[in-house]
Amino acid sequence: MKVILFGATGMVGQGVLRECLLEPEVQSILSVGRSATGLQHEKLVELAPTNIMDLTTIEGNLVGYDACFFCLGVSSAGMTEQDYNRVTYDITLAVAETLVRLNPEMTFVYVSGTGTDSTENGRSMWARVKGKTENALLRLPFKAAYMFRPGFIQPMHGIVSKTKIYRMLYAVGGPLYPVLNRLLPNYVTTTEKIGRAMIAVAQQGYPKPLLENKDINSICNLK
Repeated sequence: MKVILFGATGMVGQGVLRECLLEPEVQSILSVGRSATGLQHEKLVELAPTNIMDLTTIEGNLVGYDACFFCLGVSSAGMTEQDYNRVTYDITLAVAETLVRLNPEMTFVYVSGTGTDSTENGRSMWARVKGKTENALLRLPFKAAYMFRPGFIQPMHGIVSKTKIYRMLYAVGGPLYPVLNRLLPNYVTTTEKIGRAMIAVAQQGYPKPLLENKDINSICNLK
């Protein structure tokens, strides 16, 4: 399986990249983003287009891939709905529309979040925008598309979030992960589990397109 990964330098993306590099069934990974990961690996190729919304200049490098793992995203804290929509919806759809044209047999996996609003009409701004993005992705003619909705994500294997407020949260909540995992197993997961689950659904599919936190964890338990 050949994979394109967006957002490989973010916390979730780092975890997904690690699992892809470790997975024998993943032959190659193309990382596309504004900054390089700094990793050197025989399976990894990196591209940094000047405008992530316009992939015209690198389209020739995007053909022939089986899956896209889209982990690019930002916190909505302090952002207007217009700005959050541009980053979350506009960029995601620009990328997805290009990829589905070049690779119609591709499986597209998008990182959303617990509480995403599929009606697009709720009170929570981030949840509305994420729901709008999910709905638009599911309308595109990919071979398959899956929306991952993780809850609390524990970074593993030395991975650190680039967002300051998240780093503070994980510094406080990280030691409590074993307790949270016992008490609330359907609401917590790890970067490792998300990466493994993405690879699994790209290879084997899944009965439904919206995967909540418990679905993500159950896939890993079955592997």
